[in-house]
Amino acid sequence: MREHTGSRGVDIVLAPVGGDRFTDSLRALAPEGRLVVLGFTGGDIPTVKVNRLLLHNITVLGVGLAEVLPNDPGYPRRQWAELYPLLADGTLTVPEPTVHDLADAAEALSELESRAVIGKIVLLTRGPGEGAGQP
Repeated sequence: MREHTGSRGVDIVLAPVGGDRFTDSLRALAPEGRLVVLGFTGGDIPTVKVNRLLLHNITVLGVGLAEVLPNDPGYPRRQWAELYPLLADGTLTVPEPTVHDLADAAEALSELESRAVIGKIVLLTRGPGEGAGQP
């Protein structure tokens, strides 16, 4: 990541995993970067040593849509009204998923663990004659 950013770091990290990946995500941030906590699929809920925040002037932000919707049901509509134009004009792009057959699930998990994947991994569960090649 540092190679790709000229050692600067990234501006935003979306962090759905938690656990030991959390500290690595903090280290990946550029000065004034933001880490957005989306969940803890890794199981462990990490802690933040706040001196890291001060040293690099970075922010950790928690985002829980389930907490927003009851108080602001129009939020998703407003959010997508801002995002759609950015997607349409190419300002934001969504990476194509990496696709594996279900039989290669171990390889897919290995790619996730080694951080070789950008975006999502899709496992194909249908066999021949059942819409093979469809996620």
